[in-house]
Amino acid sequence: MDAGGGDAGGGGAGGGDAGAGARVLWVPDEAIAASSAMARLQERHEALDYRALHRWSVEQPELFWREAWDDLGIIGTAGDTTCQGEGMLGTRFFPQARLNVVDTLLAGPAEDVILIGITEGGQRRELTRGEVRSEAAAVASALRSSGVQPGDRVAAWTPNTVEAAIYALGALAIGAVVSTASPDFGPTGLIDRFGQIEPVVLMVASGYEYAGRWIDCVDRLPEVLAGLPTVHTVVVVGADVSGHVTWESWLAPHRGAMLAPVPLPFAHPGFILFSSGTTGRPKCIVHSAAGVLLKVLSEQAYHLDIREQDRVLYFTTCGWMMWNWLLCALGRRACIVLYDGNPGFPTMSRLFEIAEAERLTFLGLSAKFIDATRKSGIRPVDDADLSTLRTIASTGSPLGPDGFDFIHDAVSPTAHLASISGGTDICGCFVLGVPTEPVRRGEIQAPALGLDVEVFADDGSPVPRGQTGELVCRTPFPSIPLGFWGDADGSRLHDAYFERFPGVWAHGDFIVRTPAGGYEILGRSDATLNANGVRIGTAEIYRIVESFDEVTEALAVGQAWDGDTRVVLFVTMAAGAELDDELRARIRSALRMQASPRHVPAVIAAAPALPRTRSNKLAELAVGDTVNGRVVRDASALANPDALQWFAEWTSAG
Repeated sequence: MDAGGGDAGGGGAGGGDAGAGARVLWVPDEAIAASSAMARLQERHEALDYRALHRWSVEQPELFWREAWDDLGIIGTAGDTTCQGEGMLGTRFFPQARLNVVDTLLAGPAEDVILIGITEGGQRRELTRGEVRSEAAAVASALRSSGVQPGDRVAAWTPNTVEAAIYALGALAIGAVVSTASPDFGPTGLIDRFGQIEPVVLMVASGYEYAGRWIDCVDRLPEVLAGLPTVHTVVVVGADVSGHVTWESWLAPHRGAMLAPVPLPFAHPGFILFSSGTTGRPKCIVHSAAGVLLKVLSEQAYHLDIREQDRVLYFTTCGWMMWNWLLCALGRRACIVLYDGNPGFPTMSRLFEIAEAERLTFLGLSAKFIDATRKSGIRPVDDADLSTLRTIASTGSPLGPDGFDFIHDAVSPTAHLASISGGTDICGCFVLGVPTEPVRRGEIQAPALGLDVEVFADDGSPVPRGQTGELVCRTPFPSIPLGFWGDADGSRLHDAYFERFPGVWAHGDFIVRTPAGGYEILGRSDATLNANGVRIGTAEIYRIVESFDEVTEALAVGQAWDGDTRVVLFVTMAAGAELDDELRARIRSALRMQASPRHVPAVIAAAPALPRTRSNKLAELAVGDTVNGRVVRDASALANPDALQWFAEWTSAG
């Protein structure tokens, strides 16, 4: 999952002792497991073994997804047909359906608390389902008054607050397409994303708290708006900014409106997420809101045991797909807890203190945060009552065996630790947990129901267990993107996922299936960078770095480092220029301010020359293979293979 995260992409297990001898860390509590949605599904199909149930779900996708619609409480008219067409890109799910996801997301008793917002400074707000419905109705009415029609794009540049969730719900109710970004994106990064989709309404925050500081967004707003000429309405949450309407004044005339979500086709676009490639601006991935809802609810109910009236927190920003994923938990009739701020401030205990105070049943973290908490020396289990936690999830980057040990020993020995991995590209997971099966140290438990996950060699053949290959999926599923924005003929979508293996989704991750039947995710197999779970395109970095007169060219790769992945930036220098600490600081500052903190490399090094292909393209994959100690793929395609020697020596030098 662009993870933190893209994506969820890159979540999972990394390296270590997973396999036939991997130690079992956790076994399901029989009573709890028996009452889970997964157990009920297995019982209905007389499949005590999860693998048998999974086989059925991929061999009979029409039956599985129809049963999931009914079982998960999707509100709407499904129609008679579950799947129509053939192949990954030709299949359409529920082509006769009419529904609006907001009906499912906000179904249930009005008095239940379903939305809690907590700021870094400790401010707390809670809203009942009735209050959320009223506020979402006001947003829907205000958007209509602003001229927003079904299919129009509305955007939000915002921290993870209750206003962001309500704004999205109101927009989805009228059939608008929602796109969000966190406020740590600078004007360049924001315009690269929102500028492509031409939003008509933009919600912005006047500022936000992070690590004890107030960070103002107002001073960047004019530059952002200059790059978004289609925006005709700007709504500011927080301070009163001259020339723009505040959140409260925007909604005031519309309070008391009735919420009447518009029925829409299953394939109606609801979200646009961003996952960067290696050339050009970020990819604008258009998702069906209904497709995402059905896929995510199947994960939350069956694989992660989220139940009615549970309290669910996944630490995320609005710039990561896990925010959309968390919003969908409302469809489980759970209460979602939104935390905005630095998860390690003022101490690494912050999220665990919230888990105790809010009696969380589900806590989602990034693998990097888990590792940082482990290294800090704290033991949350000693200081907080975490007995209500039933599930702890991890994604964003590989979770190593030490991370598994830490969660089991120092956080909760009774909670189901579910390492999960997927991506912004599907707004969901390929591999994740199973609450009715044991958890082995260092392993993701199983493939997702309905997804035929396989490990392919370069020639497109499945590889044996224990051997590394490409993560692929051979069956269609509801959250396959509708397309990329502006990709009229679908060629960019095809090239991104189906060029390597015709008719098969290739995700761009290295993966290995362990002898015990679990999985390890080993990092990216393409040139896209995974920075804290969010996929970053190298082109975004190059455009900023190569604007420096001292730099002639740049090349960025991800390098496995200390149980995670760090971004390394190599530059070639102009005649007479030197890469010193002052220039490194200026490059980092420019990337942080113009793009986002995620774009800032851990290491910047000067190289004498960059390897290129015979068609004069930068050989990012070859450099990535070299700095990660792998055999270089297709070295024969390089015009200057000798250039790789320097990178090999640089890697050996540490």
